[in-house]
Amino acid sequence: MEKYNIEPYNENHPKYDYRREEAYLRAQKRVKDMEGFYWHAAVYFIINIFLILLIGINSGSFWHFGTFATPIFWGIGLFFHYMSVFGKDLIFGKNWEERKIKEYMAKDEEQQRKYE
Repeated sequence: MEKYNIEPYNENHPKYDYRREEAYLRAQKRVKDMEGFYWHAAVYFIINIFLILLIGINSGSFWHFGTFATPIFWGIGLFFHYMSVFGKDLIFGKNWEERKIKEYMAKDEEQQRKYE
């Protein structure tokens, strides 16, 4: 929150409203993850275009595995990075994380009431 002066609270919401803060922090983390993926993709394209051109100009044969080995294997890594950022809903379903958080919060609240 150093970069931006965005607070998850205002005067109408009490400081103990943790759901709003958790939603804000999850959204902030998701935006940082997306930014990291976009930088990764940009570097991937710039470096691999440079490498393919360099290998294509300096070697006699352009169409061999060595020319495309780095883009292929790095592309696999980029795909897994994409899946970690955007593909969560494909594996766990929509709103899975939020449902689990609510479930654990309800269990915790139940445990606290048990000892009051």
